[in-house]
Amino acid sequence: MTDTSANEKWFQDRAAQQIHLEQLKRAERFNGRAAMLGIVIGILTEAITGSGIAHQIGLGALVDGYAACRTQFLPFCF
Repeated sequence: MTDTSANEKWFQDRAAQQIHLEQLKRAERFNGRAAMLGIVIGILTEAITGSGIAHQIGLGALVDGYAACRTQFLPFCF
């Protein structure tokens, strides 16, 4: 392998790494924005309906059980 072909391979590898890094940054930015939007929508729905985010996604019984355990309404705590 000559010196110029080694340099070309290094530049190609470096370019591929840069492209991958840009794609990863774009995906992570989208994921973060989607998560922020989901939290805002959950909070707005909580304000409108009065039921918390845990109740909205179906974990209300778990939260209610924990609250009952903390207030000593249950004979056992899970």
